[in-house]
Amino acid sequence: MWSILKREVKIYRKNPLFWLGIAIGVFLVYHDVNPYLQIHYLTERETVANDCPPTARDGDVFDGYVPTSKKLRREMWEERIMEILISKFDMDHTGAQSVMDEIKEMDLMAACTYLEKDGYYDAYYEYANTACHKGTREEINAYIAKKLENKTFSYYFSRKFADFAGLFMGFFATVFLSILFIQDTKPTTYELLHTKSVSAGKYLSGKVAGGFTVCLAALAALNLIFFGICLAATKNTGFEVRLADFLLATCFYILPNMLMIVSIYSLISLLLKSPLPAVPLLLLYILYSNTGSRNTQGIYGYYGKPLAIMVWFPGGFFDTAPPPMVWLNQSFLLLAALCILFLSIQIWKRRRVY
Repeated sequence: MWSILKREVKIYRKNPLFWLGIAIGVFLVYHDVNPYLQIHYLTERETVANDCPPTARDGDVFDGYVPTSKKLRREMWEERIMEILISKFDMDHTGAQSVMDEIKEMDLMAACTYLEKDGYYDAYYEYANTACHKGTREEINAYIAKKLENKTFSYYFSRKFADFAGLFMGFFATVFLSILFIQDTKPTTYELLHTKSVSAGKYLSGKVAGGFTVCLAALAALNLIFFGICLAATKNTGFEVRLADFLLATCFYILPNMLMIVSIYSLISLLLKSPLPAVPLLLLYILYSNTGSRNTQGIYGYYGKPLAIMVWFPGGFFDTAPPPMVWLNQSFLLLAALCILFLSIQIWKRRRVY
C-alpha cells in the first residue's frame, strides 16, 4: 500500500500541471475572498463609499451594510409597501393608509397573504430587500466588535475560504484524479496487475490514499498561503487569526468531499476499465451539489442537498452559518466513500486471475 501511495504522489509532484493548478487555485480563491480582507474598524471621518442602494437583501459589511433590526425592518417594509400602493396601484393616501392599518398587527406572512388578495404578490420580496441597510461608522464598528466578541476573525474567514476553496478543489480533483487509474486500466497493465500477489485491499487502498494525499497536499498549500495572506491583511486591524480555524474548516467541509471524489474514480475505473467516464459524472455531481432549492415557504436559496460534495456559506461574512444537516451529510459522505471503496475491492477480486 505505502509503495503505491508514494508512487502516485511522486507522479503528481513531478507534473508541472499540478503546480500550475495550485497557482490557478490561489488566484481564483484570492479573487473571491479578497473583499473580506478589506474589513476593518472605520476610523474617525472614514466612510464606506459606494453607489449601492440604501437597503439590500444580501449586503455585507465590507460594502458598508449592517443587518437591520427586526423592529426597524418592519417599519422600513411598511414604508415601502405604502409607497408602492400609492405609486403602482393608484391608491390615494387615505386608501393606502387603510390597507396599512389592516396589516399593522398581522405577522409578516399573514400581511403578505392579505396583500396578495389585492393583487400585490411581491410583498415578501420587499421585506427580504430590507435585510441589510447602509450603516454609519458607529453602527459598522459596533457590529464588527459584537461579532468578534467570542469568535476570531479567522473563524469567519476560514468558512468563506472553505466555500470557495471547496468549489475549486471539486474541479481540481475531477481533472487531476482522472489520470490516477488511467495507466492501470490499460488492457495489458490491467491484466498484469491481476496476476500480481498484491491484495485487492492493499492495491486500492494505496491508489485511493495516493489520490487523497494529492488533494490533501493541494489543500495544505492553499491553507498555508491564505493563512499568511489573512495574517498580513489583518496586521493593523487587531483581528485575531488562527491557523487552526483554517485547518478545521478544511477538515470538516472539504476533505470528505475529496474522499468521495477519489472513491468514485476507483469504482468507475474498475467497473468500466477506464476512469474517463467518471469525469462527466463528477461534473454533474458538482452541478447537483451547487444548485439551490426552495424551502417550505417557497423561498429559493441554498439549503444543502443529500450527499452533496460542496458546502456553501451563502450568508454575509459574519453570518456564515453552514447549511442545515451539514454535519450529518459530511458523515454520510465518509460512510458512502468507504462503501464505494469496499465495492471496488469486490470488483477487483472478481476479476483477479490466480
